[in-house]
Amino acid sequence: MSLVGNLEDLGLGEILQIVSLSRKTGVLSLHSRSREGSIIFRKGQVVRASSSTFQQSLGEVLIQKNVVDPAVIRKALSVQQEHGFKELLGVILVKNFGVSQETVEEIVREQIENVVFSLFAWADGSFNFDVKDDIETVDGTKMDPLQFMLDQGLNPQFLAMEGTRMLDENRYAAETDYAADDSDESDINLAFDLIEAPDSNLNDSVIAPPQVVVVDDDGPTLRAITDSLTESGCVVHAMTRSEDTLIKVDSLHRGGILPIVVIDLIMPKMDGSGVLGGIELLELLHNNFADLKIIVISDYQHADAEARIRDAGFHFLLKPRRVEINNQTLLQSFNSQLLQNIQSSVDRIEVTNRKERYNLGDELRIEMGEDDDVPSNVDPVSSNSGLSLLRGMLEELNNPDLQGGVLLLVLRFASEFFDRAIVFKAENNVIYGSGQFGISGGKMSGDERVSAIHFPLEADSIFKNVQLSGQSATFKPTFTTVDKKIFEQLEGGLPGEVFVGPIISKSRLIGFLYGDNQPSKNPIAETESLAIFLSQAGIAMEKSFLEKQLHERVSS
Repeated sequence: MSLVGNLEDLGLGEILQIVSLSRKTGVLSLHSRSREGSIIFRKGQVVRASSSTFQQSLGEVLIQKNVVDPAVIRKALSVQQEHGFKELLGVILVKNFGVSQETVEEIVREQIENVVFSLFAWADGSFNFDVKDDIETVDGTKMDPLQFMLDQGLNPQFLAMEGTRMLDENRYAAETDYAADDSDESDINLAFDLIEAPDSNLNDSVIAPPQVVVVDDDGPTLRAITDSLTESGCVVHAMTRSEDTLIKVDSLHRGGILPIVVIDLIMPKMDGSGVLGGIELLELLHNNFADLKIIVISDYQHADAEARIRDAGFHFLLKPRRVEINNQTLLQSFNSQLLQNIQSSVDRIEVTNRKERYNLGDELRIEMGEDDDVPSNVDPVSSNSGLSLLRGMLEELNNPDLQGGVLLLVLRFASEFFDRAIVFKAENNVIYGSGQFGISGGKMSGDERVSAIHFPLEADSIFKNVQLSGQSATFKPTFTTVDKKIFEQLEGGLPGEVFVGPIISKSRLIGFLYGDNQPSKNPIAETESLAIFLSQAGIAMEKSFLEKQLHERVSS
């Protein structure tokens, strides 16, 4: 995996943020006008930096600062050579020559900062980040005596903020012929390249077509939306991953364009774990581009999620589900609503001087990849189902910030297998409808119809055998009187095949997941990974139910 780009499109501050959030070990290489530079990361922290325009060894700095004399440095280098360059110079000085470790760490830290700050001057060129398994793979076993490295790395967020501040100050000084007073910063040879700012005297009478960034991890859906918006006159940037969206929005913003962003609510998070990536990206974009217009889309209804999004001031639209994407009536209806929302957001926005923000949060981790914007061939089921998605779901269950999102997770995983699904909860020997996707049509909403369902746990129904066995099952049902009433409430006819899985917490039944393939009547796929997930979801779901009840009591 690698992150590759041009410095004209993405500044070093943003690059440092993106790489650090991945918490990866590797090398960020920079190339600009025959200049070479590198920043080395260990688990997201900067531990080393070098530049062809800023070369100074640790020994030279220690001598300049009167920490050691040249004879000691020569002896230390001799020891380093005898041991095959497998030890850092600073380690040798501390172990063999009585130099204070704190002094070496302070000087190394200062030198790394100075090198990194000098790299902020490179306004053009290219960069690439290569992930390594461990730091030893960066340079092999021989440690260059001109290099120095920290055990406890530097925080890239600090480097990004300070480097950007220094960059702005030096540009201002160059543009106003201002001579800065002597300071510690004046010792850094920044040699800043001046960048022409976007022309602020654009002809306001020329209304450009709206720029729209669309991110959706499902290829066919993304292509359908992109084609429709393009035909309607929008300039569309199609993305399949959150990290690409962040880079694209930042690049457009740096060019004076504030796009409208359309985000799929349910997609993988940036570190590959879980499925609440849409919420993660929404918060990330809003924190860094406060005026950004964002529209959230989802392929099934979830009242709590919709309320959260709308309460935050964003638009929410229900998009066609994967099995409906070829239904032109549904697709045209959705595209019409989306276009109306875009048009209502196109009020001309004057982009003011942007405040650099680096509060993305350490909990956000970005997994770099090399996918194209719009994949030409995507299997919407196989690409997201199976064990890989199961791992992400299980990781999300362990997220302490999940709160009420466990119901959303269960329904999202179920959407990989069924055309429609319902979560039922069991309480006081009664089964209640709690959440759903895919129930549509009629005068009542799907949520209203499901919440109206309740029947005795001991009643003869399609849930009875699963309750007794404690095992998930896919089967062709024989419908009882209770079952017929349930499906009459749901509408859509009687299914030929159903899935029922128990949701258990501490050996106690707390609910069921029901799924079927109405109205398509397609065979239900293998559900082993879903059954595994349900076996782990019970405790989290019970906690979610209890928290919701407590909140309702407090509110009343």
